[in-house]
Amino acid sequence: IMCFVFLFYSTTATALEIENVTIPETIGTDLQLNGAGIRSKFFFNIYIAELYLEHPSANAKEILTTSGKKRMTMHILYDTVGKEKLTDGWNEGFATNLSSGQLHDLQTQIQAFNTFFVDVHEGDEIILDYTPENGTTVTIAEDLKGTIKGASFNQALLSIWIGDAPVSDNLREDLLGIH
Repeated sequence: IMCFVFLFYSTTATALEIENVTIPETIGTDLQLNGAGIRSKFFFNIYIAELYLEHPSANAKEILTTSGKKRMTMHILYDTVGKEKLTDGWNEGFATNLSSGQLHDLQTQIQAFNTFFVDVHEGDEIILDYTPENGTTVTIAEDLKGTIKGASFNQALLSIWIGDAPVSDNLREDLLGIH
C-alpha cells in the first residue's frame, strides 16, 4: 500500500513524503517534480522513483521527445540490490521498450551505462541527470560514475519507466502525475 502524505510548510510550499523519505518539489532553480512513486516487486518495496522536468507534463511521449533538463532519482528502500539485478533490469527495460534497430544502435551506450553500476543499499540514491549539452550523468550514493552522451539514450532510459512497456503501470502513472 502506497502512502502519500503532504506536509504543509507554508501556504505556498509543499513537500511530498513517501515511506518516510521527503521528496523535494524542485531541484535547483529549473527542475520541478513531475511525479513520484514506489517500485515494488514481489510485495517488496525496492525504490522510490522521482521524475523531475523543466516543463512538467502528463504526456509520456512529450516528456521523452522534449529537449531540456531531466532527472530521474531512485531512492533505494530495499536492503541491498546487487549490480547484476540492476543491470539485468536495465537490459530488460531497454529490450522491452526499444525496437531491435534502436537496441542495436544504442548497444555501445547501454554497455557503458551498465559498467557504472555497483551494489546499492537502503538509503542510497541513484541520480540520472540529463542535460542536452552533456547527456545522461549517473551518480550513485553521491559518487559520480560517468556520462552517456545523446538524447536518444536518455529517451530510451526514461522509457523504462514511462514508455509503452514500463517496468510498472502504476509507477508510470505516478511519475506522469496522473494517479
